[in-house]
Amino acid sequence: MARALALAESALYLTSPNPRVGCVLVAADGRILGEGHTQKAGEAHAEVMAIRDATSKGHLVAGQLPKGSTAYVTLEPCFHMGRTGACSAALIQSGLGQVVASLEDPNPLVAGQGFAALRAAGIEVEIGDGALEAKELNIGFLKRMAADVGTGTPWVRMKAASSLDGITALPNGTSQWITGEAARIDGHQWRARACAVLTGIGTVLADDPNLDVRHVATLRQPTLVIVDSQLDTPPNAKLWNVPARAIWIYCATSDLNKKQVLEAKGATVICLPSSPTGKVDLAAMLQDLGRRQINELHVEAGFKLNGSFWREGLVNELLLYQSAQLMGAGQGIANIGLFETLVQTPKLRYHAVDLIGNDLRILARKI
Repeated sequence: MARALALAESALYLTSPNPRVGCVLVAADGRILGEGHTQKAGEAHAEVMAIRDATSKGHLVAGQLPKGSTAYVTLEPCFHMGRTGACSAALIQSGLGQVVASLEDPNPLVAGQGFAALRAAGIEVEIGDGALEAKELNIGFLKRMAADVGTGTPWVRMKAASSLDGITALPNGTSQWITGEAARIDGHQWRARACAVLTGIGTVLADDPNLDVRHVATLRQPTLVIVDSQLDTPPNAKLWNVPARAIWIYCATSDLNKKQVLEAKGATVICLPSSPTGKVDLAAMLQDLGRRQINELHVEAGFKLNGSFWREGLVNELLLYQSAQLMGAGQGIANIGLFETLVQTPKLRYHAVDLIGNDLRILARKI
């Protein structure tokens, strides 16, 4: 199972919106017969890749694995016919004796049916080995699929870089670079695993960022999501120069001319009913992103939009890089307003704290 989890992790930047899954086929005497991980959406899943690997190595005779073989897989084999065939059926046809799986798939199209099909075919099923690691690899997929069909929302991860006293920019806006190169590269790894990177129009206008993945190798660029109530995204911004990347702009205006200009640049413009303040309704936006199969949403925005996410209770996780310096006055991580009591403040728990170069990486999750 450790090897299956490692295979799943190697697909971290590849499989979106499908889950990251690894599979290892093992003979009764402990020999590894084949292994594989889920490919990009529309291509083979982990179980099929493992069977293909075993076939290429001559371990299948007349389409059958050696008697008593076991499949170690990090998520329940799918039951339904989607863009690829049902993995549970492929395992049954291979003549397996046992399947050891980390998790049940909460996808309503699977949800235990894959395990039921295996058991009905006389295959022993064991569930739970490697469950914690498999959950971490697929935290967004599991969150989105655990809700009723059509209502699941992404796992929202907010990334920020600050000084030891919590400042993300000097009063004049200077923020490059608060943290070191190692932290910036690590931040790109978190971008790469996300289905989408989100920012606000304030950041676009102030910094003219690319917001792409540059410092790590990846076969796909996450979708760029821009919260832009009045469609003020400049047609000559740098963000348009990233090839093969989808750009979705959420707005709260009916300005047809602006919409057409941005659509001509290749953006998908999504107009939602505005909030009472005339801004994009963030909760409605997350519902729409869920329907568009966004599992993990990586937020890199300014303190105003960050504050809106926190005030509306929409953040699941804070990814904070903290440098060992003091910056005094300046902008904080999020403008969440004034509180009269500590009971009112958002509560988080430390999930992981690591030293990345000379900076701390803090992963804290909402309680």
